[in-house]
Amino acid sequence: MNDKADKSGTTDRTMPPLDLGPAAHRVALLAGAIGDDQLTGPTPCPGTAVRNMLGHLVGLATAFRDAGRKDLGPRTSTPSDAAKPDIDDDGAWRAELPERLGELVAVWRDPAAWRGMTQAGGVTFPAEEAGRVALNELVVHGWDLARATGLPYDPDRAGLEASYALLAPSADNRPPGGPFGPVVEVPASAPLLDRVIGLSGRDPAWRP
Repeated sequence: MNDKADKSGTTDRTMPPLDLGPAAHRVALLAGAIGDDQLTGPTPCPGTAVRNMLGHLVGLATAFRDAGRKDLGPRTSTPSDAAKPDIDDDGAWRAELPERLGELVAVWRDPAAWRGMTQAGGVTFPAEEAGRVALNELVVHGWDLARATGLPYDPDRAGLEASYALLAPSADNRPPGGPFGPVVEVPASAPLLDRVIGLSGRDPAWRP
């Protein structure tokens, strides 16, 4: 784990390497501003409506919450593409999503969440990698929701830098069927958000 070092060169294991709070807060604000009439609209993910994206966010927040707790079971072992996510028509997601996001943030603010091995989406991997994946999911899917609904989106710099660091190494080696599509080329002078979105396989210029 990339523990923070103090001036003496020793590492500080009392602080998590990243904070999921700012990204989760932005997603919660976006979700709260989405009207019922926008739920069936398209998102930058082909075949995924806004309601499916919201269902995915509820599921991933729950799965990565449990991954941080090392509470492994059906919620962490089921592949993310096992079924198309959705929300119920009763509007319960409006309370459930911010609640799950809050739990996710709280779990990953405990340095213990970042240690050892864990599981999410049926994948077993180092917990630190899982935390970084969770943050990237929030950053990118926040953009998905904002672009799909016309809402403003200004993610925090630390979250964007973490997403870039996660996505860039695989830019030239994206296996078919992987979690990210082919990179969309974006000028190096473009804003960091656009470069992150391009690395995620999305077109930063996408509009519904």
